[in-house]
Amino acid sequence: MHDKFMDEAIKQAKQAEAIGEVPIGAVIVYQGDVIATGYNRRESNQLGTSHAEMIAIEEANRHIGSWRLEDCTLYVTLEPCPMCAGAIVQSRIPHVVYGAKDPKAGCAGTLMNLLEESRFNHQATVEHGVKEAECAALLTDFFRQLRERKKSSK
Repeated sequence: MHDKFMDEAIKQAKQAEAIGEVPIGAVIVYQGDVIATGYNRRESNQLGTSHAEMIAIEEANRHIGSWRLEDCTLYVTLEPCPMCAGAIVQSRIPHVVYGAKDPKAGCAGTLMNLLEESRFNHQATVEHGVKEAECAALLTDFFRQLRERKKSSK
């Protein structure tokens, strides 16, 4: 089941890549259905908060009609950063599944684990490594191509 929903998150990441954004995608699932999607749009929107998870959370809030996403699962291609991990906790999302680890900003177990921090009033269980190689390859390929384009333009 996780593979199916991670495939949907990967589709979102590819939409980001198609418009020149870093390929990160997210979906939120409620009662077995995708109710919200998001992909990275920081450059397009020129907003630091336009991460895939944040966009998906806002869409899910509108869909459910509540800020509480207590019966939802978030699937995201890259481990959530501190901002997104905070939004996940604040939205009461109980379960997070991600693909690739983020050694620079990962706050779901790599640098720290804000999602399972017992001092917060809400915790989310975390599963990682779902389609990890595919999720990581999206990012590796994107940044390799970006470096090549920069190199050839000099």
